[in-house]
Amino acid sequence: MITGIDDPYIRCYWEVSPRREARPWETLHKGGGFSRFYYDSELVLDWSESAKGEFHRLRDPAIYFKRGLTWPRRTQKGFNLRRLPSGCVFSDKGPAVFFESAEMEDFFLGLGNSLFAEFVMRTLMSFGSWELTVIRRFPLAVGTEEQRRHIAQQAVNIHDTKADWDLGNEISTRFVTPWLLREDVVSDACSIAERLDAVCDVEARDQQKIETAMSEIDAAVFALYQVPAAAQSSIRETLPDRPREILWSQMEGKTTEQKRMEHVWRLLSFAVKRVIDSDDDGIVPFNRSTGETPLPERVRHELAALFPGRDESQLEVEIVNELKRSVKGYRKCASLDDWLANAYFEYHAGLYKSRPIYWHVASAQGTSPFAFGALVHYHRFDKNRMQKLRASYVRDTIEELRRDAGHADKAGRADDRVELQAKLEEVQALDKKLQLLQEGHHEGAEGGDRDFRILTPWKEPAKRPKGWNPDLDDGVKVNIAPLARAGILRVSGVAG
Repeated sequence: MITGIDDPYIRCYWEVSPRREARPWETLHKGGGFSRFYYDSELVLDWSESAKGEFHRLRDPAIYFKRGLTWPRRTQKGFNLRRLPSGCVFSDKGPAVFFESAEMEDFFLGLGNSLFAEFVMRTLMSFGSWELTVIRRFPLAVGTEEQRRHIAQQAVNIHDTKADWDLGNEISTRFVTPWLLREDVVSDACSIAERLDAVCDVEARDQQKIETAMSEIDAAVFALYQVPAAAQSSIRETLPDRPREILWSQMEGKTTEQKRMEHVWRLLSFAVKRVIDSDDDGIVPFNRSTGETPLPERVRHELAALFPGRDESQLEVEIVNELKRSVKGYRKCASLDDWLANAYFEYHAGLYKSRPIYWHVASAQGTSPFAFGALVHYHRFDKNRMQKLRASYVRDTIEELRRDAGHADKAGRADDRVELQAKLEEVQALDKKLQLLQEGHHEGAEGGDRDFRILTPWKEPAKRPKGWNPDLDDGVKVNIAPLARAGILRVSGVAG
């Protein structure tokens, strides 16, 4: 399949509406990052009839949605063949190859990822691209059934080990639970430090497992093609920088300390996710003035539910002890509240590839304390939720601050009155910005600092949303942009 401009028709799977009746989406393999054997594509493609007519240039539709193997045509790290699950479509940037039997597919998954195969295909390729012609010209030796079975089994072992590890990856389509909560690795009684040790041990074990399997594949393929020892050495010298097999590709090159901290942040991210997903309206405030239980307290309750039998206070102490560590790439946080207010949203936006689905709306930016803050669930933050955010959550905070400022004034507490008045004005300024978003206010150049509309360049102006009325299927990138321009998100540049 050859596709045109991506923005109107390709999304990350977590962006689009969970209900896909109006606009169907199908998983798309479109090249992607380097990963041999296993790759979880986060992309989905608009599969509506109108999109097929405007965007897709289909080859033979009969070949889609079948199980096979695929690879990125262009990559800086070398050839990497991986499983193409059934139920997917693929593009010209991620070609596919299909087999008459699952056994032959598994065999070629190992063979195609071997050192020998890459060496041979490099001699066949041109213009730095792994074109179909290169794969077609590769000399296929089938060997004995025993040889094929051995290579296939090692390939399946690597694939399955990587796929199993991905069960702990929050943005994976296979995600089940964070690594620190894996019941097959740790017991309920384990401390956070013990859980970190156990998970790191499992990663090291599985890392060694896939590296050993890769070595067996290389040796078996050399034997299959009867490559002499001297030629094997020459091939290894020719490809000295060939990437090793990596279990946790997202953390490639990271230290043990960075991985341990990542596990802690993933655990907290999961707790926040469960809180927001289970909320009635998808709006969870940080402050208590709205009458709802604040986010930090709800996250504590969620952590207690995730660790039954553990003392809640001790559990938090253990988590905060990890958050206080100085680790490169991670903000040092003094408390759970500090992490939620000043680290979570930026981390969430990075994890979700600048397409976050939980938005931190706040009255102050950077790491300054905010008088009002709330996490809103993108999938439910429609015009009615925007109205509720203003009329209920923000308005309640304004009224409480106004009352408190008045009481402080009557009591002669001048310093308190000044502080409360400053907070009041801060939240009032936020409300004015929310009103501009709600109305779709526009001044000056399109997309400028005073343009609070949702801009979808691929749509005619008459078909764009009027005011705050986002279409989820347009994607996070365009829908979050007005909030970023208004300066009400806890971090800047998140819509890049």
